[in-house]
Amino acid sequence: MMNAYHSLTERFKRLSRLEHLSAIAGWDMQTMMPSGGSQARGEALAELSVMHHEILTQSSTGEWLDRAAQESLDDDQRANLTEMQRHYTDAALLPAELVEAKALAGSRCEQAWRQQRIDNDWHGFKQNLKPVVELSRQEAKLRAAVQGSTPYDALLNLYEPGMTSEQLDTLFGDLTQWLPELLQQVVASQPPLPALPATRIFPISQQKALAETVMQLLDFDVTQGRLDVSAHPFCGGVPSDVRITTRYDSAEFLSALMGVIHETGHARYEQNLPKHWAGQPIGLARSTAIHESQSLFMEMQLGRSQPFLQRIHPLICQHLTAANALSLNDLVRQVQHVSPGLIRVDADEVSYPAHIILRYEIERSLINGEVEVEDIPELWDDKMQRYLGLSTAGNYRDGCMQDIHWTDGSFGYFPTYTLGAMYAAQLFNAMQTQLPKVHEAIKIGDFTPVFQWLNDNIWCHGSRYPVNTLIRQATGEILNPRWFKQHLQHRYLGR
Repeated sequence: MMNAYHSLTERFKRLSRLEHLSAIAGWDMQTMMPSGGSQARGEALAELSVMHHEILTQSSTGEWLDRAAQESLDDDQRANLTEMQRHYTDAALLPAELVEAKALAGSRCEQAWRQQRIDNDWHGFKQNLKPVVELSRQEAKLRAAVQGSTPYDALLNLYEPGMTSEQLDTLFGDLTQWLPELLQQVVASQPPLPALPATRIFPISQQKALAETVMQLLDFDVTQGRLDVSAHPFCGGVPSDVRITTRYDSAEFLSALMGVIHETGHARYEQNLPKHWAGQPIGLARSTAIHESQSLFMEMQLGRSQPFLQRIHPLICQHLTAANALSLNDLVRQVQHVSPGLIRVDADEVSYPAHIILRYEIERSLINGEVEVEDIPELWDDKMQRYLGLSTAGNYRDGCMQDIHWTDGSFGYFPTYTLGAMYAAQLFNAMQTQLPKVHEAIKIGDFTPVFQWLNDNIWCHGSRYPVNTLIRQATGEILNPRWFKQHLQHRYLGR
């Protein structure tokens, strides 16, 4: 007879296979599925969600968890059991009917959003978003009642276990004290961008070839993943089959290229999670902020650095006919140019946190019941003017409808982007301290020291340790936002 712990591992292997199918079906829905298939696909994904929920929340799972806690387990097994308990508790709080209803509402909203955003149709989008918000509030209240937290914190905990809005208010409050002045100083001090011919065209086929070359330079395993196109760039799939996407613009190439580098950071993390823990909760990525730290490490800390740009400059000139006259100096100035804009995914790393704080403040109030869906556009415009000096009045497409996250009820996700940026800066600082010659290696295209350091300190551990423990082991301290501030000051003001 199997002991309780072994029974649990078999059950979680089965759950991981359902997650695999759901991930690939979700990727297909956002990349290749014809629009007419949206309703049937949404129903199929909802069915998978309910099936996953029912299997996970069987009474035998709870019984096995209780029995396994009394069994003789090694440290890794004990850590895996802790993660199993967390997954079970998170799922058991929700009735299957709510899981299905939220999945269906999210699928309808996301599919409609694609065209509604193009049409600047806030009224239509609002009608689809309302049920998503209502169902998310129901979920948040159920979780909050058990956890003794605010509704928003209960959802935040799904993405970043242990994080609270009180902690975020402290971290983001500190950011808002110094970031606006830093942003003004950088914009005022940077030289104007070199003029580029207005007729310059970068064919998408050439951009794709460049992106794939850079992905391979960053050791993306092409036998276990692929690059495609979607309305909103993302990384999905599973560790053995990672799907990343970008979106191209033939008038410029940097947004697509940097997007690919960002998503490759996610992919490298997934592809290097511990294979001997595959199918178990301990083998998953630690948290959303840690995941974002890996993509932002790759894009911001590495990808936008002068040594890295020096390495890929010849590749850009090789693949893009229209970029042949682009000097390395001009490339660096383009990539590191700071200019507040409306679109989050195209934002530079100095103004980016303002986009996140704006979204965090709105979604926190929305889930806590302090504002309603109808209030979002006005709140968005007010905060855009306050934080970035820009207006989105009447421009829903480039304002409150630009992101995909809220369409499926992913409330609590946005803060992890700026948390990830802080972790990335802290990790890069620690890596430079431990590997003083790493910049010389990057300049000549030898990324082995970088990837080995990330593997040893982050990737290979999966969910073995809590976030604070993982970061302390890698850097000597828990999250410290001073390294993010230092990074921005050094790169953009030379301090």
